[in-house]
Amino acid sequence: MNLLTVSGSPHVHGDNSTKKIMYGVAFAMIPTLLVSVYFFGLDAIRVTLLSVFACMLFEWIIQKYLIKGPVTITDGSAIISGILLAFNVPSNIPTWIIIIGAFVTIGIAKMSFGGLGKNPFNPALVGRVFLLISFPVQMTSWPKPSALFNSLADAVTGPTPLGHLKEELKVGRTVQDILENGTSWTVDGINYIYKIPDYMDQLMGNLGGSLGEISALALILGGIYMLMRKIISWHIPVSFIGSVIIFTGILWVVNPDIYVNPGFHLITGGLMLGAIFMATDMVSSPMSFKGQLIFGLGCGVLTVIIRIWGAYPEGVSFAILIMNAFVPLINRSIKPKRFGEVAR
Repeated sequence: MNLLTVSGSPHVHGDNSTKKIMYGVAFAMIPTLLVSVYFFGLDAIRVTLLSVFACMLFEWIIQKYLIKGPVTITDGSAIISGILLAFNVPSNIPTWIIIIGAFVTIGIAKMSFGGLGKNPFNPALVGRVFLLISFPVQMTSWPKPSALFNSLADAVTGPTPLGHLKEELKVGRTVQDILENGTSWTVDGINYIYKIPDYMDQLMGNLGGSLGEISALALILGGIYMLMRKIISWHIPVSFIGSVIIFTGILWVVNPDIYVNPGFHLITGGLMLGAIFMATDMVSSPMSFKGQLIFGLGCGVLTVIIRIWGAYPEGVSFAILIMNAFVPLINRSIKPKRFGEVAR
């Protein structure tokens, strides 16, 4: 007599695994990494390799000697955290600060909650914000992009487009004046001129900023790959980016003298990096598609509020972390209908 065995859910299985997903995300980051190496030289490799190594080392130490459980550094999650942390810092960041950031990313933001799948906040963003608050000077000294492997890449620093625009607007200049004429100043009898890069340079990555935020095009290519592989869905990136476009578009139409156009917000700063690689973290984002749309919308609105009216010129990291805190509430409020459930 054959007996029917009924097991617990889930009953539908796919061929994806944590390792395959993580290494798929890592592969999607290659275009962005290559662009950062091209513009920032060997320091981009130094920062990325050190960040990845430190994250893997801290995870191994904590799992082996503190938690004393299975060691899972080969699943790729520590590698992803290391790359994302590196993508969120400037190329001239000191080695010791990277190590501190890796410890916060893995030891505090991830392993203190139990490891992969249990962290409520994106670990790399926690590490990045901790470094920004603790070491604001080092975290906001942006090397100017230079030729491939040019040793002078870290010798000259300059502002990011968002930071420069915010500072110049404070002194009463208009957006059009800042974009068209740039800014000039004199130090020790030497005249300096800074002009915000045009949209093509911003798209390709020829501007100051963190390693992973400079090239919107490279980030978009990585996002397309992950969508095709179904590693992520479109809901968070589209609602995140779309809400930024709509919000900044309204402000721009109301007063273009003090509010820059949506295209500028779209391809400068960490918007693409945050929307494609950070906000889509499976652990710290909502489970349902409707919840993801709300999550992305909240991230976009908060980003614009911080960018325009906040103290920092960039708001992506803070926006995502704030919305991470709302994920349990979103998951509880918006649940998919159970199989066989009768609608009421």
